[in-house]
Amino acid sequence: MSVQKVALITASSAGVGAQVARVLAPDFRVVVNYSSNRSRAEQLLEELNSTPCTHSSPENPRFHLLQADVSSKDAVENLVKETLKTMGRLDVVVSNAGWTRMTNFLNIDEGVNEDDWDKCFIMNVKTHLWLAYAAKEALAENEGTFISTASVAGVKPSGSSLPYAVTKAAQIHLAKSLAVILAPKIRVNSVSPGMLLTEWGMKFPQSKRDAAVNNTKLKRLATVEDVADQVRTLVLSRSVTGQNLVLDGGSSL
Repeated sequence: MSVQKVALITASSAGVGAQVARVLAPDFRVVVNYSSNRSRAEQLLEELNSTPCTHSSPENPRFHLLQADVSSKDAVENLVKETLKTMGRLDVVVSNAGWTRMTNFLNIDEGVNEDDWDKCFIMNVKTHLWLAYAAKEALAENEGTFISTASVAGVKPSGSSLPYAVTKAAQIHLAKSLAVILAPKIRVNSVSPGMLLTEWGMKFPQSKRDAAVNNTKLKRLATVEDVADQVRTLVLSRSVTGQNLVLDGGSSL
């Protein structure tokens, strides 16, 4: 009898993370991580509990909620420990946390803020490294996969800020490097959406959002559903590692 696999998704109470939880919920036991908004995370859990399960003998708990501020290395290590303690195994990690501050990318004076660089480096690079390191034994045991959410800003100089773009490029290279280091037992990939009209994306002025649509070849922005479907494809793909999949409607071409 096959054992139901477990997925841990960071920053998953809303946006891309929540949608990834929804698309994995039928086939995986899922740990939802949130930083501060417990009520929103509980709402998602309620929704997930009503999803039909495709597994013949689902184990309990099917879903679990864990609070952790992933800007702290200790909290990240504890998140993995608590996941293993409650769920008993770990097969998939979707490292979805990130941070930016809205600035004018073209204004170099706004691009040299020390705090922005430090926060971006922790949330867009180091947290993903800490999480992969903490989860590596558990993932290797099950020939699992680690996927991080990057951005097209890490491929084409653009986006909300210079530190964001540079640290997203570092995040993509980190995923490729980890794919080399953690092979052959663990597959590591990243996904890089263009502008998403999530809570963050809606902070861009309407003119910038319109320009982003216009800048795509397909005249449409990727949705959180598009990104989550791509993450699910990577979760299930046994032969893909070290790839950064760009979902930007062709804007970086």
